[in-house]
Amino acid sequence: MRIVLLGAPGTGKGTQAKFIMEKYNIPQISTGDMLRESIHSKNKIGMIIKNIIEEGKLVSDKIVCNLIKKRIKREDCINGFLLDGFPRTIAQAFYLSKNQIKIDYVLEFIMPYKSILERISGRRIHVQSGRVYHIKFNPPKIQDRDDVTGQLLITRKDDAKESIKNRLEEYEKTHYPLVKYYRNEKKLGNIKYFRIDATHSLSLIKEQIEIILNK
Repeated sequence: MRIVLLGAPGTGKGTQAKFIMEKYNIPQISTGDMLRESIHSKNKIGMIIKNIIEEGKLVSDKIVCNLIKKRIKREDCINGFLLDGFPRTIAQAFYLSKNQIKIDYVLEFIMPYKSILERISGRRIHVQSGRVYHIKFNPPKIQDRDDVTGQLLITRKDDAKESIKNRLEEYEKTHYPLVKYYRNEKKLGNIKYFRIDATHSLSLIKEQIEIILNK
C-alpha cells in the first residue's frame, strides 16, 4: 500500500496521515525529516544539504528524490509507505515513475481557500509544550492562554494571513500540473486516484479513507 497525499497547507493531511500510519502499519515518509536526519549524520550528503540550507537555497529535486529512493528500501516499508508533501512538483512525480517507485493510491484533499485561511490563521501555539489551539474550533479556556500553564499562546509567522496567502499561491503553481499528471495515470489504470472533501468532519474523512483503502 503505497500512498501519496496531496493537498494545500491546512487541509488536514497530517491528521489523516497519522491515522493511516496507525491503521495500516506503514511509515510516513517526510522529506523534512530525511533532510534533518542526513544533516545530523554528518556524512558527505548531509554536509552538502547543510550548506545548501544555510545559504537559504532549496535542496534540489535530485537530492530529495535520491533520499526517498533510499528510504523506501528500509524494512519498515515492506507493507508500503505514505508520502505526505512529496511529490511537490511534476518533475518529482516523473522521478518516482522513472525509478519504478510504484504508487497505488493518490488521495487529494480539497478545501476552499477561504476555509484554509480561517483554519490556519486561527491556530494558537503553546511553544513550550507544542499544544495547539484554535480560536474557533478548539479555543483555550482563557483567551490567548494555555489551559495547563496559563502562559501566553503565540501565532506562528507561517500562520499569519499574508504568509498563508503566499504559501497557497506557491502551492497552486505546482499543484495543477501534478493533479493533471495523476489523473492521467488513473485513466491509464496505473493508480487509484480519489478526491476527498476536507471540510467534512475528521471522523467522516477517516471513514471515507478506510472505504477507499479497503476496496
